[in-house]
Amino acid sequence: MHDIDPELMYCPVCLDEYRSGMTRCAVCAVDLISGSLRLAQELGKNEVLAGRSMDISLEDDLVPLRKGVLLEMKNLQNILAKERIPALITGEQSSCGKSCGKGCGGTELILQIRRDDAQAALDILARDFRRSTALDDHDLSHAAAVYDRGAVKAVCPACGCSFTTSNSTCPDCGLCF
Repeated sequence: MHDIDPELMYCPVCLDEYRSGMTRCAVCAVDLISGSLRLAQELGKNEVLAGRSMDISLEDDLVPLRKGVLLEMKNLQNILAKERIPALITGEQSSCGKSCGKGCGGTELILQIRRDDAQAALDILARDFRRSTALDDHDLSHAAAVYDRGAVKAVCPACGCSFTTSNSTCPDCGLCF
């Protein structure tokens, strides 16, 4: 919060900083907000975070959020803890479905959270995934494109290049179909 200058403008999506007088984010194409408004939003967010209990009790209704190995679950638990969402790592079970103890598939753990925190946790993890994979910086508008050999032209789902289907490889990025 100490990095926010009330005299500057900020993008509410990517949080980029702009000089006073600018009105739109060059990356996100959304209206900017003032530094004063951003400070007020941060204060409100901090009040909400401070009000969240980090304790999980026996009475809490816990739901599974993710399954995986210990290192991955610890990482997700730390990401959630920064946003004051408590998470419990439980459920040791062999990935082969048996507790045979032979080490055939390693241990699969379950990250559990309170049901009331589920939507906030999903949003936090989705935001972290976009940030850590740099997907926020990519145009994903072609991600659902389908390569159809019967069509005359196709659009590459990776880069958006339009090409004839006589090629089985995107001429721009090299993705094979």
